[in-house]
Amino acid sequence: MTETMQRIVLASRPDAKPEPANFRLEEVPMPIPGEGEFLARTIWLSLDPYMRGRMSAAKSYAKPVEIGETMTAQVVAEVVASHHPDYAPGDIVIAPFGWASHGISDGTMIEKIDGDAAPLSAYLGVLGMPGTTAWVGLNDIAAAQPGETIVVSAATGAVGSLVGQLAKLKGMRVIGVAGGAEKCAYAVEELGFDTCLDHRALDKAELTEAIAKAAPDGVHVYFENVGGKTLEATLPNMRDFGRIAICGMIAWYSGADNPAPAPVVWGAILRQKLRVQGFIVFDHWNRRPAFLEEVAPLVKAGKITFRETVEDGLQNAPAAFLRLLEGGNFGKQLVRVGADPA
Repeated sequence: MTETMQRIVLASRPDAKPEPANFRLEEVPMPIPGEGEFLARTIWLSLDPYMRGRMSAAKSYAKPVEIGETMTAQVVAEVVASHHPDYAPGDIVIAPFGWASHGISDGTMIEKIDGDAAPLSAYLGVLGMPGTTAWVGLNDIAAAQPGETIVVSAATGAVGSLVGQLAKLKGMRVIGVAGGAEKCAYAVEELGFDTCLDHRALDKAELTEAIAKAAPDGVHVYFENVGGKTLEATLPNMRDFGRIAICGMIAWYSGADNPAPAPVVWGAILRQKLRVQGFIVFDHWNRRPAFLEEVAPLVKAGKITFRETVEDGLQNAPAAFLRLLEGGNFGKQLVRVGADPA
């Protein structure tokens, strides 16, 4: 076993858009597991938009990453040494080790996986936290029903792509919004959305009109991943008593797109009597077994499609993350840190 490991820490807090200088790659001594602990090597690292919030010192639902601390993340890892009775070398786990090549755990917040339903990488995407988010948001938060119309922003991302597919399986009309003609074509031709609108090719007024044409009877459910002009274009098209599940607002994370004026948002909520609920998936983690029971067989049978953007090497995680924040990924953004088990 090597005597050192690598990690990427938060070197400084960004003022607006993050930049490479906000991160630092470090080589540190390899940790040694004590009694009741195990050591695992990272195979796959998950990159997700929520990490931008953890780079800020502002109060949020989770504590921020401190300066000099390893960037937070879930990983798929292989146990390589263990003094824990429930984990043996060769076990594959989902673990909160962050942007690091190795990690130690006492079993807290660890989930074993067998990789039977899908490749290991899928347990950070379609069968991981993003997939669970999509399922909980659609079913528990938005209470989506057959025959309804749903708008899904970031439609080809790790969350949005599964929301749309599950909605179609439920018998809903699905309108996606994505950035670029290629992503919109994928949403319709591969994911089965009824239509997909390219927000990069349309201004706010044009996007509003396009949603109105795609949903002539109005929108029952909006699955919110981005904020920005997609939110402003969807709000006027919501039906009375429509529901909005707020999963994310990536357009506003770095201050690049000014938030919609409060009177615009609150006025629509009042006039159209909308039910709006934000949610953090870890508050609903007790629903994960039900999610896996429904979705894992669909993935294994090929009834759910998923796509991944893979960056090789831990040292390239910052660049991949910055591209993710600009919509440069297609599907789930991952970093391959180590080789899959033989």
